[in-house]
Amino acid sequence: MTESLCQIPRGTPVLVTGATGFTGINLTRKLVTAGLQVSAVARLSSDLQPLQDLPVRWFRGDVFAEEVMRPAMAGQQYVFHLAAAFREAKASGKDYWNVHVRSTQIIAEEALRNPEFRRLIHVSTIGVHGHIAHPPATEEYPFGPGDAYQRTKQEAEQWLRDFAGKHHLPYTIIRPAAIYGPGDRRLLKLFRMAMKPWFILLGRGNCLYHLVHVDDLTNTLLVTATSPAALGETFISGAAEGIAIADIARIVAGHFGRKIRILRLPIPPFFLLADICEAVCRPLGIEPPLYRRRVAFYSKDRQFDVSKMRRVLGYEPRHGNEEGLAETADWYVQQGWLKLK
Repeated sequence: MTESLCQIPRGTPVLVTGATGFTGINLTRKLVTAGLQVSAVARLSSDLQPLQDLPVRWFRGDVFAEEVMRPAMAGQQYVFHLAAAFREAKASGKDYWNVHVRSTQIIAEEALRNPEFRRLIHVSTIGVHGHIAHPPATEEYPFGPGDAYQRTKQEAEQWLRDFAGKHHLPYTIIRPAAIYGPGDRRLLKLFRMAMKPWFILLGRGNCLYHLVHVDDLTNTLLVTATSPAALGETFISGAAEGIAIADIARIVAGHFGRKIRILRLPIPPFFLLADICEAVCRPLGIEPPLYRRRVAFYSKDRQFDVSKMRRVLGYEPRHGNEEGLAETADWYVQQGWLKLK
C-alpha cells in the first residue's frame, strides 16, 4: 500500500528532519520500505532506538546548525522537514525560532545549490490559525497563532513562500491536525480522564478538535512529494471531520463498555491559576503543572475542511475518528498506560 502512494523512484536520496519524533518514525519507515536512500537529522539527545534496524544515514546535531545541515542536504532530492521544538518551560522564543524558522532558511538555501533538487515538504501546524470562530476552516482562514510555537511556525511558512517565489524553489506546505495513533501519548491524559465516571470540561464552548491519524498524515506527505498539483500549495491534513472533546471521551468510554457524565466548570479561575503556576515555575525552569495554553485549549474550536486534500491530492483519509480512537485506546491498554480496573 505504501509503495503505491510513494511515487519517488527507488534509490532516490531523501532527507527527513525530526525523524525520531512520532510522525518522523512512521514516515521514515515508509520511505525505507519504498526503497529510498534515506538520511535523517537528529539531535545528539535524540533516541535512535526505534529506527535502529533501518539503513538510515544519520546526521547528529541541531537542525538549525549550518555545519550539520550543509552536509546533510548535499545531494538530497527530497526533504521532509518535520522538525519541531518541544513545548516546555525551558524553551525560549529563540529556541522556537531556530528550530522552525532558521532551519527552514538553511534547508531552502542549501536546496538551491542542488540542480537535482525536486521538492521540500514543509510540515507546519493547524495551530497557525488559532481559534476558528466559524468552523470548519479552510487553508485560507486567517492566521491567529496563540503562542511562540505557533507564531514561529507561521513565520517559517511565510518566509518559505516568499523565498520560494523569488527563487523558484519547489515546495509544499502541510498543516497537520492533532496527530495521534498507536505509538504516541498525545491523547493519553484525555483517555485516562474518559475512564473516570465524570469527564471535566472547562467553560461552555463546543471545544471542537480535529484529529489526524499518523498513517493518514504520512500518506499525505508521500503523495504531496510528487504530485504536480501540490507544487507551491498548502494543505490541511486531517480526518474527514472534526470532533468535540466530549465525543472523544464518550467514544473511549463506550469502547470499554463504560458510561461517563460531562461536568463543566467555569474557566476564568483556571486561567488565573495557570498564570500563577507559570509565574512561579518558569523562572525556575520547571514545567508548570497547569499553564494558560492548556486552559485556553478548552475555549477554542479547531475544526477544518479537508476537501482541498481530497480534491487536489486525491487522498481520502483511511482512518475514521471512532476507529482510530478505539485502536489507540487498545494500544494504551497494551502498554499498561490505560487501566481498565
